Amino acid sequence: MIEPDQTTPGERDECAALWCMRIADARLDAGQQAEFDRWIAADPGNARAFEEAVVIWQGVDTITDAPEMIRYRAEAVESLRELNVRRWSRGTERRWNWPTAVAACFALIALATILLLQGGTTHYRTGIGERRVVLLEDGSRLTLDASTHVDVRFEEEYRRLELVAGRAKFDVAHDPLRPFSVRAQEHVTVATGTSFSVELLSSEVRVVLYEGRVEVVDGPEEAMPLASSSSPNSQPVPKSVDPALALSPGKELIASTVSSASRVIDADLTRSLSWESGLLSFEGEPLAVAAERINRYAKKRILVGDKRVASYGISGVFAAGDVEAFVEGVTALHPVSVAHEQDKLVLVSAR
Repeated sequence: MIEPDQTTPGERDECAALWCMRIADARLDAGQQAEFDRWIAADPGNARAFEEAVVIWQGVDTITDAPEMIRYRAEAVESLRELNVRRWSRGTERRWNWPTAVAACFALIALATILLLQGGTTHYRTGIGERRVVLLEDGSRLTLDASTHVDVRFEEEYRRLELVAGRAKFDVAHDPLRPFSVRAQEHVTVATGTSFSVELLSSEVRVVLYEGRVEVVDGPEEAMPLASSSSPNSQPVPKSVDPALALSPGKELIASTVSSASRVIDADLTRSLSWESGLLSFEGEPLAVAAERINRYAKKRILVGDKRVASYGISGVFAAGDVEAFVEGVTALHPVSVAHEQDKLVLVSAR
């Protein structure tokens, strides 16, 4: 530990960084707590340096949930452990490296914080079988299905999100002057205050509206107006070219990602949200679509081997992640055989 009577600015910052990392990593014992208290009392500048270190360590409240920030903080803690081992194993002749290395770890966190704040885009991801709920800075709620990636960028005049993969539900805080848009490939769903979900599959985008009203438009998002007509010097949010694509509650848009085809159907809202409770519900879904959803929860993925199998309709409710039950159901109802490979199950026609 850096001695508490070292008071140069550089040494004070290094000591503050070290104390912050040690406190974050584990509770101080009585001796460490007394040492920390003596260091804080020794100089008012120590307390200020420690407060600044805490702000950096927390990554600023607005980005503490960002995966990048969590990763940098975890890496810094691990570096602290490794450096502590090296410090005592190499003796006192190289102790000068200790505060320098701690400061370097903390500089990494500070740099990450600055870059995240300046970049303006926060990335939210879930892994296989993982679901997550995030409260966004405007009060909107983002619910991510498994194997999902959503990018969020909020500015003074707009709220722009992109669904890069998977499925997410958006409960949007009302703000007519700042439209809330979600891009999934070339399809952009625009709202000001509503509840809807967007799902990106290999061949289509699906939008289900639960409350309010949304418009689904095509084209570059940058060309869209940033505010509604109630804002001075602005234009209305663009309407979809086909009025049938303006959704009302209880409707689902299915838009192809490989052609201009799209259609609106009635949605079973309860069934469409079953994934939030760990169930996957299908009602006549093509096997190809059902397999994609199952694969968000499966370490051993399902591969549909031919077009005939891909078109078979699937109905039923399955526990998310129970791949074996799903495959058993498919093979019981359809002429499908299963080829077991190292990391996947291949479904092919048995005829």
